[in-house]
Amino acid sequence: MILNYDSVIIGSGLAGLSTALRLANNKKKVALLTKQKLNECNSYYAQGGIAAVIDSNDSTQSHIDDTLIAGAGLCNEEAVQYIVQHSPEAIKWLVSQGVQFTPDTDNQTGFHLTREGGHSFRRILHVADSTGSAIIDTLIRKVKSHPYITVYEGFVAVDLILGNKIGVNNKKCYGVYALNRNTNQIYSFGGKSTVLASGGSGKVYLYTTNPDVATGDGIAMAYRAGCRVANMEFIQFHPTCLYHPHAKSFLISEAVRGEGGILKLPTGYRFMQNHDERMELAPRDITARAIDFEMKKHGFDFVHLDISYKPESFIKEHFPNILQTCKGLGIDITNEPIPVVPAAHYTCGGIVTNLAGETDINSLYAIGECAYTGLHGANRLASNSLLECLVIGENAANSILNLTIDPVTIPEWDASQVTDNDEQIIISHNWDELRRAMWDYVGIVRTNKRLERAMHRINMLQAEIHDYYSNFKLSADLIELRNLLLNAELIVKSAISRHESRGLHFSKDYPNTDTIAKDTILQI
Repeated sequence: MILNYDSVIIGSGLAGLSTALRLANNKKKVALLTKQKLNECNSYYAQGGIAAVIDSNDSTQSHIDDTLIAGAGLCNEEAVQYIVQHSPEAIKWLVSQGVQFTPDTDNQTGFHLTREGGHSFRRILHVADSTGSAIIDTLIRKVKSHPYITVYEGFVAVDLILGNKIGVNNKKCYGVYALNRNTNQIYSFGGKSTVLASGGSGKVYLYTTNPDVATGDGIAMAYRAGCRVANMEFIQFHPTCLYHPHAKSFLISEAVRGEGGILKLPTGYRFMQNHDERMELAPRDITARAIDFEMKKHGFDFVHLDISYKPESFIKEHFPNILQTCKGLGIDITNEPIPVVPAAHYTCGGIVTNLAGETDINSLYAIGECAYTGLHGANRLASNSLLECLVIGENAANSILNLTIDPVTIPEWDASQVTDNDEQIIISHNWDELRRAMWDYVGIVRTNKRLERAMHRINMLQAEIHDYYSNFKLSADLIELRNLLLNAELIVKSAISRHESRGLHFSKDYPNTDTIAKDTILQI
């Protein structure tokens, strides 16, 4: 089946939804593809909030400085300045869409502002501790009712439709092939522009805060198409993921530490003063390494995050979702500490773009976690990611509105040479083996030997999956595993090539930081 639109957007997080609305409001026909339901995305699970300079006591320069410090020398200063400077407009746009941030009548801004690790001021707007879901639910209502947006739930992107692959002699993208996971039919979505808003690759790791959809599809497709990919070695591990046998990927917000949460060993000893003068307000990379160090040193499976000394009313007001979820698991955070461990959280590298989301391929855009603008550098500052989605999404929409592209006839997917597969166990086994290898060998602390072992296993798994992909009909699991393997390869290759420790990449073999900061750029 062939369907044609003005723009095809892959992903339903904040980047995809906001860009779709901006284009549709200018009467552009938009196809919005999402692998599961619209709200199954990383943005939806963002508890903390969105960073913006709206308090007169704060300053744009302070936010810029905090971002540059966290980025450990690898931020693109132009990108940082531009995105931070446009943070007030981003907030105004969300408010205009109906997002109701937590108010504070005692604050001159009218909003309650919280503080998170690495920030010098309270500048995080939030909706209690469920900011992401509040924003995404608000925008989904707009998207579903918009006459110029067609939503395709349950569609898994397979590969981009490139000019040189369909008999057109140019370096342009004309859309995407996508699998309808309900019927196993592959559709051809033609677009005058194609937007990758597909999120990061957190599911490449065994333990992650990300939902199951975070399999790095956009990064893999763009790399196969010839786009540059940058700094994939910088995987942010969130310091505090709930440790419980019945909890899957539940994040304990950065804001808990921002509002006074204390990290302790299970013995009750407070340990962050041994690692950083900012203690619990240190950036995520430092905090995650500190927890990892203490766990390994003492043989603990977890550490404690304690906010129980605060009044019960304070906890109920600021962290109702965390309170309810923990209580359902038998943990009363008003009277006892929360058991936490680090988990893979955010892909700081990605597809190289400019500030309009433009990639190396004409009419192909990338926004949000799958993209690399240079905002995050070697380590993302808390709550900057949602801001980036909005600012770059607006620029991308404006670029797309001025885009001219010659119409072409796109072909249907050719499945004539493949057969049904009868060994699904191979996919599930390889998926599990990859994620365990990445967790064991490419985690918070790395060594040359561990990275070499990881690459050896990745290469073996890729050979098996390449044979599978070439001979059998596609399934959602096969597509995602193929993409995860490529993301794993990019992460390990990038890590091997960096002979220093910087930001989120810490190597025991190269513990020092070079005086000159260089990006890691990979291209097929």
